[in-house]
Order: sequence, then structure tokens, then C-alpha cells
Amino acid sequence: MGPAGARPGSPPSPPLLLLLLLLLLRAERPRGAELTFELPDSAKQCFHEDVERGAKFSLDYQVITGGHYDVDCYVEDPLGKTIYRETKKQYDSFTHRAEVKGVYQFCFSNEFSTFSHKTVYFDFQVGDEPPILPDMGNRVTALTQMESACVTIHEALKTVIDSQTHYRLREAQDRVRGRRS
Repeated sequence: MGPAGARPGSPPSPPLLLLLLLLLLRAERPRGAELTFELPDSAKQCFHEDVERGAKFSLDYQVITGGHYDVDCYVEDPLGKTIYRETKKQYDSFTHRAEVKGVYQFCFSNEFSTFSHKTVYFDFQVGDEPPILPDMGNRVTALTQMESACVTIHEALKTVIDSQTHYRLREAQDRVRGRRS
């Protein structure tokens, strides 16, 4: 039976809604870094991240300004093995599950360009996203309607965050192009 005075099918009380909203807002994202940096012409810039064996990581990047809006990018595992390499890309995404524990290196290169520096954005995330509800992973019963709604809202908000980032990057790119015209 529900709280005193609650009728079946009635909307949840405001304190319950507030609690659910707080759960959504405190939901953690995987560990990672998001950065926009300048990459001079004929230069290479590398970043390093310690990753546990079996952990999933992802790299998303996009060139915001400069030349033909392209860079070379590669990722190396702790043993120096190249696990990802793309040349002259404007943007890309790469996801991988670490086979070796240690420091992974990902580099952006503008060495092919002799006069055009670039502005590059990247988002590097390590780890799986924790479940939104504490016992969600080893649960034997179905989610309640309220829990299902929370999960749906959480997924939608993550999509909104990713879309906003994408649109901000496109806007910055278009603003630079507009100034050059």
C-alpha cells in the first residue's frame, strides 16, 4: 500500500518528484576530460590517460577552426601499439575496451600543414556509466513506472547534452567561416 491518503493512479507527491529529480541530477558520468585547444601548424599535441584493463573508453573530436578543418589523430596503448589512426579528418569518434592496463596516449597532429593552425575540441571518457538507480544492475523485479520514467528522462537529458555540445561546436565553426567571408 502507498503513502497515507494516496490513491492508486494519482500523480506522485511533490517531495517524491523532487527526490527523483535529485537522483537524476546527481547521476554520474564516466571519468574523462573535455578540452578545446590550439594546435599550431607543423605541430603535434598528445594527451595521456591511465586506463584499467577491461575499461571502456571513447574519444570524440572535431576541428573547429583552421585550414580545411582537418587533423591526423591516433591512439596508442601502453605497449606503444597503435589501436586507432585516422588522417585528415574533420571529426570522428572512437570507442575501445582496454586490453592492457596502463597509460594510453592519444595525439592530434597538424604536421602536414605548414601555415594553418587549428582549434581542436575533444571529449575523452573512461569507464561505463554507472546505473541511474543503485540496485539496477542486480535487480530481479521489473522497474516501477516512476523508475522507468526516470531512466527515460535520464537518457533523454544525456542526448540533449550531446546535441548541445555538437551545436555549439558547429556554431563556433560557422562563426569563424562567416568572419572569413
